[in-house]
Amino acid sequence: MKNFTSAYKEIDFLVFFFKRLKLNTTDRYKEHFPWISLCGRERNFVRCDDHPIVFNQIIKDNDGNMLFCHNHAGPKLTVLFQPDKLWMDVENGRVYHPAGEQHGSIGLVSSRTAIELSKMFIYNDTDNYVPTHFLWNDKEYVLDSNWFKHLIRK
Repeated sequence: MKNFTSAYKEIDFLVFFFKRLKLNTTDRYKEHFPWISLCGRERNFVRCDDHPIVFNQIIKDNDGNMLFCHNHAGPKLTVLFQPDKLWMDVENGRVYHPAGEQHGSIGLVSSRTAIELSKMFIYNDTDNYVPTHFLWNDKEYVLDSNWFKHLIRK
């Protein structure tokens, strides 16, 4: 017998749930639950502290592309890893990366993964403590500081 908590550890359930997750555009509970995952007749209203997509692992696919896995589903839930699109919010210390449009186009990088990636940030703007470059696979990327500005919900 499985309970609700153990279901979140099953990859098939996570894939099912997150592929159906989207902004709550219904009139129900929108103020308190900005996300919804539709599962047949069932409506799962969701809220989170930040963003529902949480990146936790970078892998290489069969074609050599780097993929950012999210929500602990391994290679079954991924987006293309874009090292120049990493963004660190200096106000809260969190790191973000683009996600699918269905998921608000922005995802949070898990703390553990963000700590590992932060070792590769380069800070040329020492006055603001904002990373300006990212060193990935021996290549230095200029960080795009504009992609996220219209996405952040205050």
